[in-house]
Amino acid sequence: MVAKGEREDKRGAMDYRNIEIKTGVIDHAEGSAQVDVGNTRVLAGAKIVVDEVHSDTPDQGNIVVSAELLPLAAAEYEAGPPSPEAIELARVVDRGIRAGNCIKLEDLFLEEGKAWTVYVDVYVLNYDGNLFDASTLAAMAAIANSRLPAYKDGIADYKERNTPINVNNIVASCTFAKIGNAIVLDPSGVEESAMDARLTIATDGKTVRAMQKGLKGSFTLKEIEELVDAAIEKHKELAKHIEKAKR
Repeated sequence: MVAKGEREDKRGAMDYRNIEIKTGVIDHAEGSAQVDVGNTRVLAGAKIVVDEVHSDTPDQGNIVVSAELLPLAAAEYEAGPPSPEAIELARVVDRGIRAGNCIKLEDLFLEEGKAWTVYVDVYVLNYDGNLFDASTLAAMAAIANSRLPAYKDGIADYKERNTPINVNNIVASCTFAKIGNAIVLDPSGVEESAMDARLTIATDGKTVRAMQKGLKGSFTLKEIEELVDAAIEKHKELAKHIEKAKR
């Protein structure tokens, strides 16, 4: 079908499936979001805690992204230590957000030796392809939805969460699958099972912030240049979804 320029769900080659974002879905988190991209569903929660600063960045806080592929999401996922796929997912999402300076880490500084650390936990609830883009959307939406706890005398007061995190930059990723000689955006689970190569490009709409290549197939230089342009253009669409997550 792809060789004929067709897709099973009738989309164009560079079209996303329907995207829906719900925020504030975890009451005890400082920020949270559930993202559906087609039938792929991802949940992200942001927990903000007081930590010691790192010696090499004494005036900055930190952000840490983790990911878990829950067994309920797909038959091949199992409970236990993080799989290579989960580790890759977390690192790709973390790299795009961190390299995009989405949060000014200096804004998380509290006092000498103390700063906020934003822990973003991503949980895959249902797999039907393209976890990278869905997870980046969920993580960014959870951050945009977050409120900082009150801070006094070295202690965080989680009963008072009124100050929004200053989102300095919005990063979104676009994942492309190469099947034979054809390339499609936002591959479904069936399309991922047939792809020869995968390329994820994270941008802020102006600059490429991170890239991740997967599988044994290859992309030509011309194809990569065209996909970078497509990712930057698609950022407008994806950023609108994240903007709506701000409460």
